[in-house]
Amino acid sequence: MNRKKIFMFVVFVLLSAMIFVACTPEEVEVTRVVTETETVTETITEEVEVTRIVEGEVVTEIEEVEVEVTRIVEVAAEEEMDEVDCDIVVEANENGSPVELNFIGWPFPLSDHFQAELSKCDGVENLDINKQILDNTSVFNQLNLTLAGGAESPYAIAQLSNARITGYVEGDYLMPLDDLIEKYSDQYDLDDIPAAAFDAATIDGKIYGIPWSNNTKHLVYRSDLFEQYGLEVPTTWDEIIDACGVLADEPSVDQVFTMNLHAGWAWELQFTNIARAFGMPNLVNADGTPAFNGPEGVAAVELMIRVIDACMGDEGLTYSIDDSQIGIQNGSLAFAHIWASRGSVMHDPENTDIADLIAFAPAAAAEEGGLLTAGAWNDYYGIPLMTTIDPEVAFLVIMEALDLESQTAAGTLGVVTRASAAEGGPDNAAATVASVAGGVGAYGKHPATSIAQVSVGNFLPLVASGDMTAQEALDAAAAEFITEATAAGILP
Repeated sequence: MNRKKIFMFVVFVLLSAMIFVACTPEEVEVTRVVTETETVTETITEEVEVTRIVEGEVVTEIEEVEVEVTRIVEVAAEEEMDEVDCDIVVEANENGSPVELNFIGWPFPLSDHFQAELSKCDGVENLDINKQILDNTSVFNQLNLTLAGGAESPYAIAQLSNARITGYVEGDYLMPLDDLIEKYSDQYDLDDIPAAAFDAATIDGKIYGIPWSNNTKHLVYRSDLFEQYGLEVPTTWDEIIDACGVLADEPSVDQVFTMNLHAGWAWELQFTNIARAFGMPNLVNADGTPAFNGPEGVAAVELMIRVIDACMGDEGLTYSIDDSQIGIQNGSLAFAHIWASRGSVMHDPENTDIADLIAFAPAAAAEEGGLLTAGAWNDYYGIPLMTTIDPEVAFLVIMEALDLESQTAAGTLGVVTRASAAEGGPDNAAATVASVAGGVGAYGKHPATSIAQVSVGNFLPLVASGDMTAQEALDAAAAEFITEATAAGILP
């Protein structure tokens, strides 16, 4: 065999070997999660070396070739679907589509928890739950817009506060829940919720909301500063003003004190608590006339202006509830008059580096030995009268969200309503209970109360800006209230 033949034979062997490698299926072991045993054969593209003879020379090049690959698949058992933690059955709509349940509400730590609990029923067959979360004022504006005039409600569940329920009942916006409460009381142990919690939602003997929180306002303060300056915790607003003077030059804070006055509705809330502590019975008299523009109301506004001047200034007026909460958490705010529902979050070591310095105390009194300037608040879930879905489905979703397990889990976030879940409450529980017990109580139930709230909130900020005196602002609010209450048919 001559050299040329030998050379050609070697090239032939090399080419045969390369082709054999390129075309022979490749066994590759991989791991993949599948539901059953399978052998997968796939055609893939790989790069291989190919040797050719070009003009008498052996040339090696990289080329892409299609390769048939058989993969040996390691089988893993399929995980079972988690059971839905919502023990209700929902029938599909007549056309087979799922029931759409829409919720509207506003956020704060305790409400965030229960809104998440509502969502656990989203996994129920034939039920889709959608949530619209807005700020407090926007929620009520949206409800007023969509529920007025008896139109169909896009919402099946609405978050409510005691001050608004009366107006919604007067407008025929809400559905009485007595029959459903009676039907499901034993199943969901509704007797575990004290009757007093239902009181603000009970109008003319009918219940229009299921309560899930107790709330009020109290003081929160940096205990290190009060110890450093030898200050006693204030028990009156005059003492708050005095403490502000002592802490005015403290370099570690950006703001000495805040009470929430960043919006008209916030002015009204603070005003109502102080005016009632001064002796105003309610915003509206029994005959429907305004009660807020009398001497008690004027005294309340004048006290608020004194606090603004001594403790807050223009910057303090801009502080929202969130701003005050953050200020306490990071230590830039010395003390505040704030919602009790924010207490657990402010004091949580996950949210602050000074948890051991944050302390709570009852709300201050308007006068020495008098009522504390703290109202009694509950938050509720109600069902709009004109909801387009079966109200029993909405009620059962509420029941699942507010059961004992859920309220027990929420006990560290705020003061819940079930007696069995009340033990081991949040760190500010003592201040909360004392504020409610010594405070001015819940709003009155006159149907024009919500109108009075809006009118008061519209004009009080004009006192801080210097555009009106306290009396002028309250009288202007009274005139607006009478016009609006008359237009609504509440006043003759």
